[in-house]
Amino acid sequence: MHHHGYLWAGPKQHFDDDGLRRPPHTEPPPAAGPGDGERHRLQERYREVVAEFPRSNLPPIETAHWLMKPRSSVLGTWKEAKEAAVWLGKQLADYAPRFGCDVHRDTIHLAAVVGSASERLEWGGDVSLGFYLESPAFLSLALVTCSPNRSVPELRCPVGE
Repeated sequence: MHHHGYLWAGPKQHFDDDGLRRPPHTEPPPAAGPGDGERHRLQERYREVVAEFPRSNLPPIETAHWLMKPRSSVLGTWKEAKEAAVWLGKQLADYAPRFGCDVHRDTIHLAAVVGSASERLEWGGDVSLGFYLESPAFLSLALVTCSPNRSVPELRCPVGE
């Protein structure tokens, strides 16, 4: 078992496009006939998601689905949960001055978040955090347990074993 770290910071409007944050359904929508505009739109959207989801570094709705993203999205890999939590703490410290909420900048609060993340990773859970930055930006941080992931064990490791 090991852990991968992910970070995304960008416009809140991109984060809110939850259609691109979900993997494509296993079956495409039914074929559209002439004059069937709604089915045609569904097919176009399906093709867009099939093409974009696996290439985009936009955070997925389900944390484990980070493992389906490009290898380049992995910003670090650690065997030990404490090492992954240290990385998380560094990211939080780096971004804290930009957090939109004073409570999230509090060092005691941040230390508690890092400690909780370490505990969750120890038993094989995933960690997903989100923070509003200066308007209208958003920060998403995730630590995903891999090989296997508890919630989706069939997902393969994006960087290999």
